[in-house]
Amino acid sequence: MTVKILFKFVEKGINLSPDAYNKILTLNDPLNFTSSLIEQIENNENSNSDLVSLDESIIEEFIKKFGLDTSKRNNDESEIPNLNGETPIPTENNSISMEKKPHPTEIKPIPVEDTPITKENNSISKKIKRNILKPDMEYNFEVIQDTSKKSYTSGEINNLITYFKNRYEKISSILSKRAELKVHQKISDITDDTEDINIIGMIKSIRNTKNNHKIIEIEDGTGELSFLVHNENVELFNIAEKLVNDEVIGLLGDNRGNLIIASRIIQPGVQRVAEKEMDFAAVFTSDIHIGSLTFQEEAFIKFIKWLNGDFGSDEQREIANDVKYLLIAGDIVDGIGVYPNQDKELAIKDIEIQYEEAARYLGDLRSDIKIIISPGNHDASRLAEPQPAIPDKYAKSLYELNNVEFISNPGIVSLDGINTLMYHGRGFDDMAMTVKGMSHEKNDLIMEEMLNKRHLAPIYGERTPLASELEDYLVIDNVPDVFHTGHVHINRYRKYNGVHMINSGTFQTQTEFQKIYNIVPTCGEVPVLHKGVYKQLKFI
Repeated sequence: MTVKILFKFVEKGINLSPDAYNKILTLNDPLNFTSSLIEQIENNENSNSDLVSLDESIIEEFIKKFGLDTSKRNNDESEIPNLNGETPIPTENNSISMEKKPHPTEIKPIPVEDTPITKENNSISKKIKRNILKPDMEYNFEVIQDTSKKSYTSGEINNLITYFKNRYEKISSILSKRAELKVHQKISDITDDTEDINIIGMIKSIRNTKNNHKIIEIEDGTGELSFLVHNENVELFNIAEKLVNDEVIGLLGDNRGNLIIASRIIQPGVQRVAEKEMDFAAVFTSDIHIGSLTFQEEAFIKFIKWLNGDFGSDEQREIANDVKYLLIAGDIVDGIGVYPNQDKELAIKDIEIQYEEAARYLGDLRSDIKIIISPGNHDASRLAEPQPAIPDKYAKSLYELNNVEFISNPGIVSLDGINTLMYHGRGFDDMAMTVKGMSHEKNDLIMEEMLNKRHLAPIYGERTPLASELEDYLVIDNVPDVFHTGHVHINRYRKYNGVHMINSGTFQTQTEFQKIYNIVPTCGEVPVLHKGVYKQLKFI
């Protein structure tokens, strides 16, 4: 950790005398002090020379400025000051970029020491946290869906049959409310004499003919049937291009004897959601990846300071003052062993220490912000979706914070009546690779298609691991007011039929994996719904 402190000063072109360095090491939390000190220096418009030199007397001045008392270090290890709550020196640059259409930005990662942090050498502060105390604010908060303790699958084939049957019944119920499908047939009831076909089925396969038409084979539990979508019917063919295996649809067609020609394809779709009054602000983030060498610590510290009202312009601080909820949709830490050779890209190589570090940051938040955390594929939860909430076995420090709520992935919460669907987003991978015209960069198009399909990961057996539960919890039974996702590290926002679709980007710079696929993340950009209006703040 001491090497990490030196690297921080070197990275910013700051020369530190040996006496000054030793003075910093006498503090309870030297790393936290270092980050705050560097930020103060950067925000001071009189410190724009190429090289800043700090001696012991200057360090002592800052220690007094921050109100630190080094004499308490050996007597009371628990009483550590909160540097992240200090107000930066006001300058023209002491503000956060806020815009509606951000541009991807790559930030050089902060060098860290090669020695991994372990339980034995961990120097994370054990300071009293702001949100240890219970907040006084009243919340109209409700967990609507949390599947954490609803896993009953044994992995047997009967579970898989029950899983698909439940999916079919759920989405069929939605489709049967459509006027065209209120009265529909079972496949087993269709004969050669049936002229008009009107059924609800699950797609078994989709294939192209040699003449580039499409054959859609569907089943409904009573039988199987094939429809031909003619390529000259351009509108219908374009709809068919977005269909995937295992989704449930309605199909209308004309029986031509040995061939049924499709005339309509009906997805469950989304009826327009009425606008709800919102007199507060909610902040959305994900993919923080604490513990990674590419975690943007300085940007995240600024983000925490902004939420506390200690950073940003007057307008931005007013927004922060209205923040009532912070939602984190997975990958709060980088995890351990998520992919081959991950240890080479980790600054913290112990999962519990990663969560302790997360608790250190979030513990600095003011206590009247309720934090809702769901897991992602890097978190210490099972990989198969739905994922239970992060267990306290690994995230004990986070569970000690009184304003944190843990839910499953996916999960649904009500924020003062604003129903919010949180989904980390593994289902994006299959959709981006399968559906023509879709990509991780345009994840809002995928989110729209998920809403139309009423399912978060309809394709079974591909890249997204799905648990064959007795109930399919990835069906979108009710349309939310807010649909919040992450995973792809690319921030997108769009309003679709009244639904706020938000992908919250990341606090991690471009990874080696992303370089291979030329994925450019939008780093340090945080979406906010402020009294119903979407805003985006940049912390780099």
